[in-house]
Amino acid sequence: MQKAPPAESGAVPVPLARRKGAYGIDAPYLLPIPVVLILANLANGFMSKTLWPFLAAVLVTVCSGFGLYASRRGKFVVWAELFRQLNLRGDERVLDLGCGRGAVLLLAAQHLSTGRAVGVDLWRKGDQSGNAAEVTRRNAVAEGVAARVEIHTADMTALPFANDSFDLVVSNVAVHNVKGQPDRAKVIEEAVRVLRPGGRVLIADILGTGQYLSHLTKLGMLGVGRRSLGWRLWWSGPWLATRLVTATKPR
Repeated sequence: MQKAPPAESGAVPVPLARRKGAYGIDAPYLLPIPVVLILANLANGFMSKTLWPFLAAVLVTVCSGFGLYASRRGKFVVWAELFRQLNLRGDERVLDLGCGRGAVLLLAAQHLSTGRAVGVDLWRKGDQSGNAAEVTRRNAVAEGVAARVEIHTADMTALPFANDSFDLVVSNVAVHNVKGQPDRAKVIEEAVRVLRPGGRVLIADILGTGQYLSHLTKLGMLGVGRRSLGWRLWWSGPWLATRLVTATKPR
């Protein structure tokens, strides 16, 4: 697999075809919070007859808009561009950690011909609305890639795969859901374990990327780096932005 060329976070992404699956909303349990804040600030503004509560309501609305865009559109645009940069041959085995309803998993499958895109998840609906293995399978059929997709119910800290099984391991805003630094370190170790020599890991997350960076370095991975993925993956403005950690396993 060729090494992905460096990309600027502000690079213009290639056009993305309309998605045919149903991918839900990330972290749906957080949705009531901005609604309550907006209503509370509006009520405060009307009662106090001051401008600041209205400005606060606008700010919360804008931040919420970033999150909804990232969930519904941004992640597809960003990951489509990342896969394009990887120049996959088409025969690779790709593993998606915390695949959810298949947003990244099925994009990977569309870059394969004889290869396989494998997704693992515990299907927690708090992480993604309507999260379920059968939903991901239906999305794979809708996107026309079901023959190249494999789905497992599995914990990221104990993957049910042999050593050196995959050419590429990816994850989008999922590893931080694993509680505690020791278990998140296990996820990184498992990703490296199942990766073939010369293979690459791409982990995008909003929290914990410093730990991923450090642990991949300790594990002897090459070309370890981290960069922002730009405004398309801001979950609540720039203070909750997604960053990508990449590394290559020594041959």
